[in-house]
Amino acid sequence: MVNRNLIRNLENDDTLLAQIDELAAGTDENWLEGTIEMEESIEINKIVEGRILRMDEEFVLIDIGGKSEGSVPLDEWDEDEDPPEVGQTVRVLVEDVEDEFGRTDDPHGMVALSKRKARKIDDWERTMESIAEGQVVKGEVTRKIKGGLLVDIGVNVFLPASQVDIRRPHDIADYIGREVECEVLKIDAERRNIVVSRRSLIERKRKSDRETLLKELQVGQVRKGVVKNIADFGAFVDLGGIDGLLHITDMSWGRIGHPTEMVNIDDEIEVQILNIDHEREKIALGLKQLTPSPWDGVEEKYPVGSKVKGSVVNVMSYGAFVKLEEGIEGLVHISEMSWTKRISHPSEIVNINDEIEVVILGINKEKQEISLGMKQTQANPWENIKDRYPVESVVNGRVRNLTNYGAFVELEEGIDGLLHVSDMSWTRKIGHPSEMLEKGQEVQCKVLSIDEERRRIALGLKQLESDPWATTIPEKYQPNQLVKGKVTKITNFGVFVGLEDGLEGLLHISELSDDKVENPENVVKVGEEIEVKILRVDTDDRKIGLSRKRVQWAEDENPEANEEGRSGSPAPSELKGGLGSSGPLFNMPSEGEEEEG
Repeated sequence: MVNRNLIRNLENDDTLLAQIDELAAGTDENWLEGTIEMEESIEINKIVEGRILRMDEEFVLIDIGGKSEGSVPLDEWDEDEDPPEVGQTVRVLVEDVEDEFGRTDDPHGMVALSKRKARKIDDWERTMESIAEGQVVKGEVTRKIKGGLLVDIGVNVFLPASQVDIRRPHDIADYIGREVECEVLKIDAERRNIVVSRRSLIERKRKSDRETLLKELQVGQVRKGVVKNIADFGAFVDLGGIDGLLHITDMSWGRIGHPTEMVNIDDEIEVQILNIDHEREKIALGLKQLTPSPWDGVEEKYPVGSKVKGSVVNVMSYGAFVKLEEGIEGLVHISEMSWTKRISHPSEIVNINDEIEVVILGINKEKQEISLGMKQTQANPWENIKDRYPVESVVNGRVRNLTNYGAFVELEEGIDGLLHVSDMSWTRKIGHPSEMLEKGQEVQCKVLSIDEERRRIALGLKQLESDPWATTIPEKYQPNQLVKGKVTKITNFGVFVGLEDGLEGLLHISELSDDKVENPENVVKVGEEIEVKILRVDTDDRKIGLSRKRVQWAEDENPEANEEGRSGSPAPSELKGGLGSSGPLFNMPSEGEEEEG
């Protein structure tokens, strides 16, 4: 073999060159070309067999034939294989050949060879002859790479993280060193890439196991399973090929906040089959059903009407749940907490962990519901309400609340009576109770009526005095009488005139003036004092009709009679009646008077 490095080192030696020329003169002139052609026959990236010539501390010198030698790094012999020996035949890959300047990375200036790469290519080709897509292979997980794992099945194949298991593991590195069985998903011969899946095998096996298991399962059976996953609403239990749902409500007869209070992942537990949906392949499981239900014989243990003690376990806006024993809870509705207190939220009365006494109001064994009452442990103050507050009796109370229609007067804690606006004054027209009362004010009222069933008491304020419409008003105000009053209110139909405190009369718009009035405010003003004539006093409807224009009529016709009218005595000849039973509103003139006019 021609060592060009050696030639370059000696090309300046004239003596040596002369000797080479002399030697070449007696040699076939084509010998060098033949040598070059022989070297060129060595193909790069081709596997060849070679014989080990010698070794040093770093390289192994190998004769690959055709007077060509190459070197292989000594570290390409793995620790678990026999060390190289002189004369041994090995398969190597030709990586590079020397050029006219030699290889810079090889101190020997020889053909670059690789035993390790040759072995990998041989392994790959052997694997390709024996493997196909869909085939099941076994191998050891060697390391974790981006996106998955490398599995050694003779050659390294790629196991994506999504194909490691049905549920992606927390850390796929846990599989390193384990032997796994996978299915070949894809082979890319050109890129020498094989993708495998462990998940597909598990799914296929689970499907087979699931079909077999579904035929065996029956409602009521007790089976063993392993907790595979836990959610807020329950736990999924692997029964051996199919998962069943153990709902949180079927874990315990008692109250639990989270499934982890009962089970943990990888726990092996016994469960009962509650329901099987063959079409959707869903199974409902139960744990509490393995023990007797505390609701068996609940009516005998807790008769309706009996008093029992319990512990408050939950407080909601509508009531409180009370545990009577493990697995038995009842609801005290907010309406059943007090006979008299007005409760906005149950927390005003009870708190979690409070020990309270309750009465059993009702039991629905089918729905596993018990209605409880707290107020029933005490006497109902409404039962003898008529004895404490007889009708027509006068009572004292405190104004607790004011509404548009009246005032609620507290007679005792939790017992209110309603003082309606219509029962506050005989004479005043009250728009809102605040015109008469204030919140917190102490008042005296008369009990008008009591409705025990609806728990209502009607009170009256005006009833403490006699009705002036039946006594003093008809006597004090009579038809045809002239009186003075202040304008209190003006409406589109007339004017209200205050005659005395709380007593008003209506001056209709038609009685304001002889002229047509479009707007009463053009004639009178609020607060103005005016003189009016009483047209009628209606004691049934509690109304007084007034007239202003008739005051002028009376003055024009008979001034003296008018003076008498102001003093309180009506002029008998002024009007022949008036409204109602008092006669017509005006006098018809006689024939003689018409001629004079």
